[in-house]
Amino acid sequence: MPPAYDENTHPSRIGWELPPFYWPFERGLIHPKAAELEERSIAWIDSFGLYPDATERAWGLATRSADFTSRIIPHGEVEPMLLFAEWNYWAFATDDWQDSDSSATRTASVIDQGTRLFRTLEAPGSGLLPPGPHTAALEDLVTRTRAMLTPVQLRRFTEGVRDWVYGAAAQAAHADQGVMPSLNDFAAMRISVGGTRFLLTWCDAANGIEVPGDVLYSAPVQALTDAAGFIVACDNDLFSYNKDDHHEPREQNLLNVLAQHHGCTAAEALPAAYALRDRTVTLFVRLREQLAHGAGEQLGRYLVSLEHWIAGDTEYHNLAPRYTSPRNRNALPVEGASYDITWSDTPSDPSVEPLPVPALAWWWQQLDDSAG
Repeated sequence: MPPAYDENTHPSRIGWELPPFYWPFERGLIHPKAAELEERSIAWIDSFGLYPDATERAWGLATRSADFTSRIIPHGEVEPMLLFAEWNYWAFATDDWQDSDSSATRTASVIDQGTRLFRTLEAPGSGLLPPGPHTAALEDLVTRTRAMLTPVQLRRFTEGVRDWVYGAAAQAAHADQGVMPSLNDFAAMRISVGGTRFLLTWCDAANGIEVPGDVLYSAPVQALTDAAGFIVACDNDLFSYNKDDHHEPREQNLLNVLAQHHGCTAAEALPAAYALRDRTVTLFVRLREQLAHGAGEQLGRYLVSLEHWIAGDTEYHNLAPRYTSPRNRNALPVEGASYDITWSDTPSDPSVEPLPVPALAWWWQQLDDSAG
């Protein structure tokens, strides 16, 4: 069924039918134990009383974090996936708290909470967070995470959380100033806002991937990682636009940034957004193929994992009630709603030239002259 919205609500600025997605990836992958992961995740949520009432619980479950995990990690080990799904439910609740904070000191709030979170991860029992279900759930996550991850994975995870909060703080700073960021500023921070490195630590842990540090942190691999994060961020902004379009001033969303950049409406910015996305997908495919030649086993598996992340994330957004029946237009999530997205075998922008965004142009510099 199509996206759900009350007819008495304000009309969408971009409509409810998204253009086709350029898709050089496999479709329809999902972990065979997705239902078990969702059942166990919900039991964990309820054991802590993470949501204060039935309505908040319904919207919390509408994030479908277990489904998200099962789509981006279709072949992983169940226990790390379960812990990651629970982290996602908790993180969504945190993200919604940040989005709902309209105080004049939003940046200070994000930084304050973020530094307390960092220290709780690095030194459990520091007593920096107020008592309550949210903190109790976090402490449980931290204890189990520290027991499950290797020291290297734990360091990557902690740095990933720090990067995620850094992105949230940068976003909040623009909101505090009452300005929409430039396209270049937005692109530079958007990968962090999306929690790219927070997420990828768990993809590696669940898939049993351990890429040597000198390979993982090489410029070409980091460029590919960032490109994957940007593609996912673009898709998130497309699917989440209608969820947030009631806010004034307008959300720091790719479509609103492009509307400012080009002096047009958000709907008129859709082709530009797809062009940015599709040219990045083309770059991702070329650079991934380049890196796959002569790659060791672990790097080869990491490359596949990045592709699963992109593919699973888009298919997840297409079905998750959080996006398909947005809260600003529905009293409760609507089961079965979908964007019913379609696919394209060719990019909307066939150019292989670097994007005219200085903060991202270095990705294309990692291509060999022989790259197709």
